[in-house]
Amino acid sequence: MQTQTRSEYDASWEETVSAWVDGEAEIRTEDLDSPYSRQLWDTYHFIGDVMRSNELALQPSDRFYARVSKAIDEEPAIVAPRRRKSSPVWRAGVSGLAVAAAVASVVWVALPYLVGGQANTEQRPVLATADDTGLHDYVSAHQQFAGVNPVRQVSFETGAGSR
Repeated sequence: MQTQTRSEYDASWEETVSAWVDGEAEIRTEDLDSPYSRQLWDTYHFIGDVMRSNELALQPSDRFYARVSKAIDEEPAIVAPRRRKSSPVWRAGVSGLAVAAAVASVVWVALPYLVGGQANTEQRPVLATADDTGLHDYVSAHQQFAGVNPVRQVSFETGAGSR
């Protein structure tokens, strides 16, 4: 139980020192006085130096390369699963049916607009609205007292364009 707790503490301490070296955490410099902390400090700085300079990195020997090559050769080859057959023929038929249904629905919706109006449909004239003088006076009075209105007022009179 003691060893597991110690290793968990070491792992969290290593993460803390690593974050501190990266400038992402704060620790007290007194905490680095132990031999383990000093070794950890030196290791992280050595890792950083090696990452910045290939001259400090250890060059692997030919024996190392031979061991890696042998280990790769001894690994079992991963065989990919067989490729599935191409899509069944009925899938092509279903996609063709979907395209035909889409075209039919577009034609169904657009056909009345393309043909125009039916010849026997007669258009009725729009009924003229009565001019309500009381409402007109009320709106005018309101506009005078309200000041400038940011919305432009538009009126519509029936038959104005046919004169």
